[in-house]
Amino acid sequence: MALPLWVREKLFQKNLLGKLLKQYGPGFDWQKRLLFTEHHLSHAASAFFPSPFEEAAVLTMDGVGEWATTSIAMGRGPSLEVLEEIHFPHSLGLLYSAFTYYTGFKVNSGEYKLMGLAPYGEPKYAQTILDHLIDVKTDGSFRLDLSYFEYCTGLKMTNSRFDALFGGPARKPQEALNQRHMDVAASIQVVLEQIILRLTRSLASKTGAKNLCLAGGVALNCVANGRVLRDGRFEHFWIQPAAGDAGGALGAALAAYHLYKGQPRSRNRCDAMKGAFLGPGFSQEDIERRLHAAGGRFTVLGDVELLKASVDALIEGKALGWFQGRMEFGPRALGGRSILGDARSPSMQSILNLKVKRRESFRPFAPSILREDVADWFELDQDSPYMLLVAGVVKHHRKTMPGGPELFGIDKLKVPRSDIPAVTHVDYSARIQTVHRETNPRFYELLSCFKQRTGCPVIVNTSFNVRGEPIVCTPEDAFRCFMGTAIEALAVGNCLLLKPDQDPSLARTNETDFGPD
Repeated sequence: MALPLWVREKLFQKNLLGKLLKQYGPGFDWQKRLLFTEHHLSHAASAFFPSPFEEAAVLTMDGVGEWATTSIAMGRGPSLEVLEEIHFPHSLGLLYSAFTYYTGFKVNSGEYKLMGLAPYGEPKYAQTILDHLIDVKTDGSFRLDLSYFEYCTGLKMTNSRFDALFGGPARKPQEALNQRHMDVAASIQVVLEQIILRLTRSLASKTGAKNLCLAGGVALNCVANGRVLRDGRFEHFWIQPAAGDAGGALGAALAAYHLYKGQPRSRNRCDAMKGAFLGPGFSQEDIERRLHAAGGRFTVLGDVELLKASVDALIEGKALGWFQGRMEFGPRALGGRSILGDARSPSMQSILNLKVKRRESFRPFAPSILREDVADWFELDQDSPYMLLVAGVVKHHRKTMPGGPELFGIDKLKVPRSDIPAVTHVDYSARIQTVHRETNPRFYELLSCFKQRTGCPVIVNTSFNVRGEPIVCTPEDAFRCFMGTAIEALAVGNCLLLKPDQDPSLARTNETDFGPD
C-alpha cells in the first residue's frame, strides 16, 4: 500500500511542486526555475557551508533520501563533492527507527527517547544485532538482513522473526517499560556507535581531513557524537544544529547559492548559524500588547532587575519559562524558548518531567553552562553551542551511588549522582550546551548572575513546551503553556509573570490539540 505512493511522490516531486506553486505565480515558469539538490547533498551542504572550516570531510546519515541513506563528501571552500553512498533499503536511520518502534516509541520522533533509555540497560543483545540484523565491514559500510524488517513491503518496521530474536513482541506505546526494553535500547545504541566510529575512522583515513562535519537525522544522536569526538581521529568537529530534514531546506538553499550560483563563502569566527537563533523575535512593545490581549498580568522590569528576579526564582527551586530574543532553528531549545531550573536540585528532574513537561520520567535534561567553565564540570573542553555532544561529569563533581551496580533500571534515577543531579544521567553523562556571550548575551548574563550567586555556572535547560506540543513561538504560546503547567515564573522579554498573580480562570487543562509524540 505504501510503496507506490512513496515512489510516485519521489519520482514526480518536481511536477507536484510546479502545480502547487502555480497557484501563487500563474505566469511564472516554475519548471525551468525550480532548482533541486539531492537529499544527502542538501544535508552535506547544511553541514559544511555554515561550518567554520575551509576544508572538511562530511558524513551524512539518515533514514532515506531519494535512495541514499549514508553519504561521505569532501568540502573545500565553495565546493562540495559527494564521494560515496550507501543506498536504501540498507540504512542506519531505519535500523535505529526499527528499535524505536520495537520499544514502543513513535518512529521519526521517538528516537531520542530510545537514546535516553539506553543508559538504564545493559547491551546484552549487541552481538545478536551484529550476528543477525546487520553485516558491518571494517570501513563502516553495511547491509541489513531484510528478512527481519517490514519497512520495505509493509506498514510496520519489524516482523515476527525480529520479535523472536529479542524475546517477545513489540512494546505497545502505553505499556510499562521493563528491563528487557532497556537492554534492547542499550544494545542498539552501542551497535550504532560502533558503526559510526568505523565510518568516521575510514573517512579520516580516506580523505586525510582534519575537520569533520555531520548532518542527517542520525547526527542528532549526541551520545554517538560524543564517542566520535573522544575517538580523536579529527581535530575539529561541527554538527549542523538542524541536522534532520528541517535542515535540508537550509542545505538546499546553500547548495543553490554556492554550487549553482558559484558564490563565495563568508568567513566566521565560530560558524554561520548565529547560534541557530534564526526564528521569529518580538519587540518589547509587541510583547506587552500580546500578553495584555492574552490576559496576562505582568511587571515590566529593567534588564538588571529581570535577571535578579529570574535568578531568585531558580534559586527558590521554581521552574522558569524563559522567552527571549529570536526563536531557535532546530530541535533543541538553546536559551531562546526554554524552561529553566536549578541543576543542583535533586528533585528538579522529576518535577520538570512529571509536573511541567508531562513526559516519561526516565528522560534526562540538558545542562546549559558558560563556555569558559565547561571543562571544570564536564569531560569536554570545546564548544558545544547546539547541545549535540554528550560528555561525562568530571569525577570531582560525581557522587558514588549507594547500592552500586545492583541497582537496575529506573531505580537508578532515585539516587543523586553528582553536584548537579538534575542534569546528570544514570551513567554520569550529560548532553551539554555551552553558552556564548556573542550569540546569546541575555542567556549568558543569566548564567553569569546565577554563578555569582551560587558558585555554580550550570542550569537545567529544556524546550518550552509540554509533551506532544511544538516548542512555543509567540508570547501568547508562552503564556498558554505557562497557564497549563506547573511553571511558576515566566520571563518574556522584560515582562515578568508570577503564577499566583494570574487570573485562575485562564488556567488550561491537560488537553492538547496535538497527538502523543
